[in-house]
Formats: sequence, C-alpha cells, structure tokens
Amino acid sequence: MRKLIVLVAIFSSIYGSSQELNCTVVVNAQQTGNENVQVFKTMEKQLNEFINNTRWTAKTFKTEERIECSMVITIQDYQSGSFQGSIQIQSARPVHNSSYASSVYNFNDKDFNFNYLEYQNLNFNSNQFESNLVSVIAFHVYMILGMDADTFELNGGDAHYQQAQNIVNYSQQTNSKGWQPPSGGDQTRSTLISNILSPTFKEIRSVLFSYHLDGLDLMHGNVTQAKTKIVKTLMQLENLHKRRPNSFLLRVFFDAKADEISDIFSDGPTVNITQLVPTLSKIAPTYSRKWRGIKF
Repeated sequence: MRKLIVLVAIFSSIYGSSQELNCTVVVNAQQTGNENVQVFKTMEKQLNEFINNTRWTAKTFKTEERIECSMVITIQDYQSGSFQGSIQIQSARPVHNSSYASSVYNFNDKDFNFNYLEYQNLNFNSNQFESNLVSVIAFHVYMILGMDADTFELNGGDAHYQQAQNIVNYSQQTNSKGWQPPSGGDQTRSTLISNILSPTFKEIRSVLFSYHLDGLDLMHGNVTQAKTKIVKTLMQLENLHKRRPNSFLLRVFFDAKADEISDIFSDGPTVNITQLVPTLSKIAPTYSRKWRGIKF
C-alpha cells in the first residue's frame, strides 16, 4: 500500500502539475537581414521555455488539456539590445468528440518594442513590471486563458482578464507603445482588455460561450441543430454592432472566426441563413467576400 501511495504521489506530481499552455514561439528576424544572429535563436528558445514552464494559474491542467497556441514574433529592427517588431498570437480550442480545433484568439499586436539581452532571466511578477517583453507576453497569455475559459463557461475568463488588466495598469507607467489608455480607434492592448471587460461588449463573451459549447461541441450529435444554434448565437452580435458599429472587439472576434463560419455554412446539411448572411456582411464587412461565398 505504501508503494502504491508513493507511485500515486509521483504520478500526480508529473501529470497533475502540467502547465496551462502548449505554445510554439517563433522569432522571425528576416526583415533585419541578419536572421542567423545567435541572439534571435536564444530569444526563441528562452521564450518557449518561459511560456510553457511558467504556472500562470492555480488551476491544474492535465497534459491533454493544455491550450494549443502559437506566437510569431517578427523583428523589424534591432540595435544594442533594443528590438522593434510585432507579435501574432493564435490559440485554438478542441471541439468535443472530434479531431478539430477551433480558432479562438487571433491577434496581431503591432506595437511590440522591447529590450532584451541574450540569456537574461525572464520572470513574471503578477503585480510588478519586470520588462516590456515579459509584460506583452504575459498579457497575451492571460488573453488566451480568458478567451479559452469563456468558451467553456459563461464569463468563465473573468479572473484571467482581471490579471491581463493588472498587467496593463502597471505597464502603462513605462509609456511603452501598446499600453496607452483607449482613445478613439486605437487598437492597443489596453483597448482590447478594456472592451472585453466592458458591459457594452457583453455579447462577445456570451457568443464565445454559446457558439462553442452549444454549437460546435454538439456537431457530432446533431449537425442541423448545432448549426441552427450557431446562427442564432451569431445574430446576437447585431445588437452590439448597433451600439458600437465596426468595433475593435468585433474585428478581433471575426479575425479568429471568419474562415470557420464560412466553412460551417458552405456545407450540408442546409439550415436557414437568410438573415445571417446579410447580418454578417453588415457587422463584419472586411470579410464580405467570404460571406458571399456561402452557398447554403
């Protein structure tokens, strides 16, 4: 019995303490003309280890529950440890009883300037600014966690979004680009988290929940019923559009979902989408070509 307890303890320590993310980080420095410089390879390796080995929450994730995501950092210029670039973040969520993963978060953060010295320690402090590199990475980690949680439970991402907001609050003091308070049409990290937490944009979070849990997750059982639910769910976004036409948060949602929505309704079985297509064209005009391509 004692040996069994020891084995269970060992098993739990290995599998019960899995990190939350399975993230692939790529550092692309082609635009600098010096992509083979060792510092870029070191940075890529360190960031992969930092993101995947850090415990971002108190929740225990099984290995198979880790969120699949990626971050592609494009370096446009660097001088003496100062880097200028952008970062593209994507995450996906498995669909119940299928091998399909649904895109949840797809964000291109164009304001990513930071300082980095090769082999410097990367440490995250939830209440204190460490570096702009760490803050930006951590902010998007919590956006990934929050949006993923919202797809499984209505408003389930609250704690993660609050941590993302906390990162914004202490990072704003550095005056680094991307952290500025919302102003006009700014598409900053500050605007993103401010919108996601605002009741003005509440439909986004309820749609994230219903679209996945009551729609995609039921595809294996009754495709027609699931697609009908997705239609009804997406129509909720019209109310948001009426309040805030062409809002930043709507664009973030459709950047992740446009291809998938087009695919869902371009194949059988047929459901009533007579109102959906014109509504999509109105609230997400950037993807009008995709909506026109829907055949059913």
